[in-house]
Amino acid sequence: MNIQNFPVLAVMLLFLSAFLVEIFGSKIAAIRNFITIVAVTVSAALIFALIPAVLIKGEVISYWMGNWEPVAGYAIGIGYEVDALSLFFALLVVCTFWLSAVYSISYMKDDHHLGHYYTLFLMLSGSVLGLVLTGDIFNMFVMIEIMTFASVALTAFRNGTEGALEGAFKYLVIGSIGSSLNLAGIALLYAECHTLNMAQLSAILSGGLSPTTVMAFALIVAGFGVKSYMVPFHTPAADSYAVAPTAASMVFSGMVNKAGVYGMIRMVYIVFRAMDASALQMLLVIFGTLTMFVGVTMALAQHEFKRLLAYHSISQIGYVIMAVGLGSTLGLTGGLFHAMNHTLFKGLLFLTAGAVLKQAGTTNLDALGGLSKRMPRTTLYFLAGAAAISGIPPFNGFASKWIIYQAAYTKAVESGNFLYVIVTVAGLIVSVMTLASFIKVTQAVFFGQLREEHAHVQEPPFLMRLPMFLMALLCSAAGLFYPLVNRYLLHPAVDATVNVTNYIDKMMGDGYAAAAGVTNIPVQEVQFSFWDPLLWLVLFVVVFVAAAVVIMAGKGSRGRVLEEGAVADPKYATFFSGEQELYSQVGGSDLFWGFKKNWKAYYRVMDKLHSGIVTDYTNMAVIAVGVIVIVMFIFLI
Repeated sequence: MNIQNFPVLAVMLLFLSAFLVEIFGSKIAAIRNFITIVAVTVSAALIFALIPAVLIKGEVISYWMGNWEPVAGYAIGIGYEVDALSLFFALLVVCTFWLSAVYSISYMKDDHHLGHYYTLFLMLSGSVLGLVLTGDIFNMFVMIEIMTFASVALTAFRNGTEGALEGAFKYLVIGSIGSSLNLAGIALLYAECHTLNMAQLSAILSGGLSPTTVMAFALIVAGFGVKSYMVPFHTPAADSYAVAPTAASMVFSGMVNKAGVYGMIRMVYIVFRAMDASALQMLLVIFGTLTMFVGVTMALAQHEFKRLLAYHSISQIGYVIMAVGLGSTLGLTGGLFHAMNHTLFKGLLFLTAGAVLKQAGTTNLDALGGLSKRMPRTTLYFLAGAAAISGIPPFNGFASKWIIYQAAYTKAVESGNFLYVIVTVAGLIVSVMTLASFIKVTQAVFFGQLREEHAHVQEPPFLMRLPMFLMALLCSAAGLFYPLVNRYLLHPAVDATVNVTNYIDKMMGDGYAAAAGVTNIPVQEVQFSFWDPLLWLVLFVVVFVAAAVVIMAGKGSRGRVLEEGAVADPKYATFFSGEQELYSQVGGSDLFWGFKKNWKAYYRVMDKLHSGIVTDYTNMAVIAVGVIVIVMFIFLI
């Protein structure tokens, strides 16, 4: 079979299986489980079969739906085009959905209407995979729409859960804003360029941007910013991730928001080819840094496990956007690597949260404790994910963050712009605060005194443990074997991102790019070293100072120990030294409440911005879109 058919077959199989589940598997668990696992497995196999040609040989695979090839130099039909960048994300998609599907079999078995769940699950997987493989920008919009509405429905799936319908509504409203921005930008592009094929658009736009195409560019970037939950478009994430079934939350965090990141990279590097503009670089770096900081500070204030993870997901996406915005091959390498790593460690952490919810019945940090005594394997998996997201060597999060730090530091040196120094330091501080947050979760959920009501808790079933084990293993392997990851995944993806002529010529014919005057961005070898003495010194100083600040800020959290027999306030539920008569006045969710107290002015502002009112969130989104449009009109025309 011709491998050119594989991308389309992989997408169509997932959509077809969604209908088969609804028709034949709505009542019989064995049938729907079989269809789902076969679909995600075969789809993954088709995508993995592309690795030798695309990642190793450097080929670009194209497929025209219905054999509608270009006519008279214009693309009319819908084309699928797979280069190393799209295959990199496609591999993340199929791995994420396969692991989530396996986890769902045990995790979801007690829910009702599971035929609908797996139908939505397969539609979501097909739409995300189709989004990263398509070469047609309107087909990308269609996939965005399917992805959005499947995500909304999955958020509301457990509609008896408090906040499920509210979270789905917020997701629908803000997600629709993102979709509308994308559609408006696509309409402007079509009016100006008379094509929807991304390869041909890249060739046409290489001659320069007009006011119409700048407006289209701004709207599309903002639209993908909404889909990636970039601040201030991030507000629905916490509500939807917290209430959706955990297998779906893992997919939302691990891959759905990456679809937004992929779209942004595809637009700024390949379609519009504007990443050499310093204003665009600065815009993405500032938005990325704000996303990092707001996400992690909001995570520190959370009292619920999954909601805390949702804000960390936002924060880690900030690293990716900031790195991509640096406009260098080193920054792009770090951004892609961290996108992959985020899929692994955040997916793992959500799965451990789901295991806690399934076995203990709650994810309230103040109602948990000591679960390591009953769930030792889950605890180890959680610790691996926590170490990875916190940037602790030798896990993968350290490797990708270290590349990003070097890329930002190098940008500061080369540009002479002090802002990039601040960005580097901000990234280090956010990593320290991430570690502090997961120390809180570790203490609140897994260590300390085991509550009597959880004395019966056991490890989750094997099909829930298997995905967690595999993701923990990959978190370790990706950090330990970074050179191999770079050689076979990252470098080909970066090369494809800057080598736009291959992308254009594969779809439009040999010589089309040269005739349009398109030239490639020179590819530089990634200059990366784990042992840069100056950066290690900066890392040590920043971490030391940040740790000192957190410790000093938390001095107020040292509550007095009550006398034996005294009655403790239920708020202060965490036991130390194992004596039930002695209570420290620190709740499971309040390990750093002294820090929050000292930052009360900041948190008052955050509380107002996160009001829970959809109108406020919409206003924030509109203001952010306005800023993006104004900046691009001033600096890109």
